Amino acid sequence: MITAEQAQSAFPDEVVTRAVTRVVTVPGLDKPVALITIDNGHDHTRPSTFGPQSLVSLNAAFDEAVAADPAAIAVTGKPFVFAVGADLSGVEQISDPELARQIAQTGHDVFRRFTESEIPTFAFVNGAVMGGGLELALSCHYRTMADNVAAIALPEVFLGLFPGWGGTQLLPNLIGPAAAVTVIVENALNQNKMLKPTQAAELGITDELLPSADYLEQSLLWLVKVVRGEVTPARREIDRGGEWDAAMGRAKAVVSGKTKGASPGAEKALELLELARTADRDAGYAAETEALAELLMSDPLRSGLYSFDLVNKRAKKPAGAPDKSLARQVGKVGIVGAGLMASQLALLFVRRLKVPVVLTDVDQERVDKGVSYVHGEIDKLLEKKRIGPDEANRLRALVSGSLDKAAFADAGFVIEAVFEDLGVKRKVFAEVEQHVSPECVLATNTSSLSITAMASELQHPERVVGFHFFNPVAVLPLLEIVRGERTDDETLATAFSVGKQLKKSSVLVKDAPAFVVNRVLTRFLGEVLATVDEGTPFDVADSALDPLGLPMSPMTLLQLVGPPVALHVAETMHEAFPERYGVSENLKRFVEAGKSAVWQYDDSGNPAIDPEVAELWQQGDAPSTAEQVRERALAALAEEIRIMLDEGVVAEAHDIDLCMILGAGWPFWLGGITPYLDRAGVSEKVAGKPFLAPGVASVPPA
Repeated sequence: MITAEQAQSAFPDEVVTRAVTRVVTVPGLDKPVALITIDNGHDHTRPSTFGPQSLVSLNAAFDEAVAADPAAIAVTGKPFVFAVGADLSGVEQISDPELARQIAQTGHDVFRRFTESEIPTFAFVNGAVMGGGLELALSCHYRTMADNVAAIALPEVFLGLFPGWGGTQLLPNLIGPAAAVTVIVENALNQNKMLKPTQAAELGITDELLPSADYLEQSLLWLVKVVRGEVTPARREIDRGGEWDAAMGRAKAVVSGKTKGASPGAEKALELLELARTADRDAGYAAETEALAELLMSDPLRSGLYSFDLVNKRAKKPAGAPDKSLARQVGKVGIVGAGLMASQLALLFVRRLKVPVVLTDVDQERVDKGVSYVHGEIDKLLEKKRIGPDEANRLRALVSGSLDKAAFADAGFVIEAVFEDLGVKRKVFAEVEQHVSPECVLATNTSSLSITAMASELQHPERVVGFHFFNPVAVLPLLEIVRGERTDDETLATAFSVGKQLKKSSVLVKDAPAFVVNRVLTRFLGEVLATVDEGTPFDVADSALDPLGLPMSPMTLLQLVGPPVALHVAETMHEAFPERYGVSENLKRFVEAGKSAVWQYDDSGNPAIDPEVAELWQQGDAPSTAEQVRERALAALAEEIRIMLDEGVVAEAHDIDLCMILGAGWPFWLGGITPYLDRAGVSEKVAGKPFLAPGVASVPPA
C-alpha cells in the first residue's frame, strides 16, 4: 500500500476526500456503529473522488472504526454525493510504471478491507455513485441506496479504462454476468448511460431502496435488522456455465460493434469479466491491478483522460469567449421555420429557457405542424414522468406560432432554421430585421455558410452570430458559436450565455467554410469516397477506418447526414478549397437517383450493396487496399487540421478534439483525433510536427 508521503508526492494537487469516523449509538444494538463519512470539503458541484491521499485517509478511518469495536461499520458520503470514482487528474503526470502499479494496488488494499472485515460492513449510498465510488459500495457486505440518487454507473470503459478496484470481479458475482455486462460494458459504451435507483435495486446492486427524506436514519434501522439477523438480504445464485457464456458473447459483440477492437480498456474489461467466472479474490484483484497499471502507462488511456478533461473543464470555460457580463437577458425567442430542425430547437429553447417561443413559416399548415410537434413532445415527457402536469401546461402555453414576423418584436434572440441557401437566409434576416430591436441577436443554424456574407446587407450586421447545433439536437452536446467579421462582443456573449442555459458545450469558431466538425468530416468522407470512385470495393473502403473505433463507418455516416446534405457541403467546400475538396460525380448521381444508403441489410443484419447503387456508381480501375484508404484519410485529416489551426479557425488543437468528441461522437480513447494522429506518426509526416506537446494525451517522457 502506498504511504502518506508517497501519496502526497504522487498527487500534490489532489483535492483530498477526507474520511472521518464517528461512533454512533443505535437503539437495538449492544455495541455502537462506526460511521465513516467521506467528504472532500466542497459542495455537490465538486463530487468526492479517490486519489492516493484520499485512499490513505479512508484506510486510517477504517482503522479507527475497527478500534471502536463496533457492531457494524458503515460508510456514507456528503450531501447528494457518495463518491464518483478515482481522481484521474494527477494520472497525466505519472511517468513511473512502479508508481502506477502502487496506486492501482492501493485501491484494492483499502477497499478489500471492507470485504474481508469480520465486522459487518455497510455502504449507505446517499448520492451520486460512479466508478471507484460504486466499487467501494460493492466491496461492503450490504448496501442501501437513497431513492433520489441522480447518477449510478461504472463509466470506465467509456473513458478507455475498466473498473479496476474490484468492479469486474465483484459485480458479476453479485448480480450475475448478464447484468454485469450491461452495467460495465453496454451502458458505458452507450454514451455512459446511467442507472436509476429503481434499476439498481432490480439488478441487485443495492439491497434496500430507502426514501431520501430520512435516509440515514432509515439505513441505520435497516442495519440493526441485518446485524440482529431479522433481515437477510437475498443473494442470487450465479450461473457460471451457459449464462456466463451467453453474457460474454453479448459483451464481445457490443465491444466489437462499438469499438472495432480499438479500445484497450474495453478489451481488458472482457478478459477480466471472463476471469471472474472462476478466479478467487486474490487472483482476480491481482489481474485487475496489473492490467490497470499497464493501462495507466498507455497512450490510449492518456488520450481518454485528455478527452475527459476537455469535456469536463475546457468545455465549461470556452477559449476566446467574451466576458459573460456583456450578455443580454433573453426574455423571448423567435424561430424562423417550423420544420423538424426548427421544432426540435423550439422544444429545447422552451424547456431550458422557459420563455415564450414563437415559430414562423410560410403557411399556416407548416406553423401548426411545428407547434403541434413541440406540444406532442411535451406530452411524451409528461407520459414518461420527466416533467409534471403543471410544468407541461406552462411549457405548452409558452410555445406558439405566427405567420407574421412582427411576433418577434419583443424577442431578444431569433434563430433561423430554413433551407441551407445563402440567398434564402439573407432574405429571412432582412425581413426579421424590420421587426426586431437593434439589440436582438440574429442567430443562424447554418452548417457551412458564411456568417459574414449572411449579415453583410443588414443594418446591424454586428448582431448576427452562427449558432450551429448537431443532430439530434436534444442529444449531441456541441454548439459551434461562429463569430462573423462584424459580430460584436455583446452578441457573442449573449450567444454563449444562451448556449450555457441550453446545457450545451460551446466552442468559439472563426467564420470559415463548414466551421469545424463538418469541415473535418467532409474532408474525411471525401477522401474515402474518392477511393471508391477510383475502384476500391465499397466494403474495403467502408471498413478501412475500423482500427480507430469510430462510432460509424463512412457509408453509415453518409446515410446519417443525408446524401443531399453531404453533397451540398462538399460543393460548398469545393468552391472554397478546390484543391483539397472534390465533388464526386457518383455522389451526384446517387442523390439524383434519390438513394439514401449504400447498404441493404438481410434479416440477420448482414450488409450487402444495394444493386441499384452498384449499377449507378461508375468505378475506375485503380483500387486501394484498406491500409491505403486509411493512410490517405488520416493524412487528409492531419493536413486539414493543421491548415485550420494556421487559419485560426479555433484557438488550439484541443478545441478541434473537443468538437469531434461532442459533435461527432469520436471516441475518448482517440482523444478526439489529434492525439491519435500524433502517436501514429501522421502529424509529423504530413504537418511537420505533432499537434500536442509531449505528455499531453500521452505518457510523459521519463
